[in-house]
Amino acid sequence: MNTAKEILFNLIEEIPENEISEVIDFIGYLKLKREKELYKDLQKASESSLDFWNNDIDDEVWSDV
Repeated sequence: MNTAKEILFNLIEEIPENEISEVIDFIGYLKLKREKELYKDLQKASESSLDFWNNDIDDEVWSDV
């Protein structure tokens, strides 16, 4: 197992039960933050693709379809 994960598991074992919910909340926050960054990357890729196809030549060619 990864050393960092071992350290984390050991720290979790030492935390009082009433503080575990804060750890869970923080891990959820980190997960959400990572998902937002992935979404932003996907959005940027989509926008650059849209810029490629959004032009007068393609508008004219595909206008009758």
